[in-house]
Amino acid sequence: MNIRPAQPTDLPQLLQFEQGVIEAERPYNADIRNQARYYDLNQLIADEQSLLLVAEQNGVLVGSGYAQLRGSKPHLHHDFHSYLGFMYVKPAYRGQGVNRAIIARLMAWSREKQATHCYLDVYAGNSAAVRAYEKAGFSSSLMEMKLRLE
Repeated sequence: MNIRPAQPTDLPQLLQFEQGVIEAERPYNADIRNQARYYDLNQLIADEQSLLLVAEQNGVLVGSGYAQLRGSKPHLHHDFHSYLGFMYVKPAYRGQGVNRAIIARLMAWSREKQATHCYLDVYAGNSAAVRAYEKAGFSSSLMEMKLRLE
């Protein structure tokens, strides 16, 4: 498996992955619009404060995820953090460590950028995703998950 930064040529597949994320989340939020879009993929690819990764197996894109440096709430000790999103793996490739490999690369990049914490959002009812993120070291925080990067 090859984990690499996304390229503009990956956009058609990334748009399909985005719809996969939305369909997976729809059971937890009935208010998600039809034809919803979550991400500005061109911006995530171009922005130096973001890293959008794809996982590739035998020339086929099988997963995605991004980290983005964001300002933290003023009352926290850290001024900024890394936010993880767009975590998606094609169903046929789940359970093979794809998501774990993407998260590891995103956390390494976050550390390189001097982030001390990672946050992500997950629907509380999505117990499989919650367990996977807890296994990666995240803990619940205002229905967000975080990981101290030290």
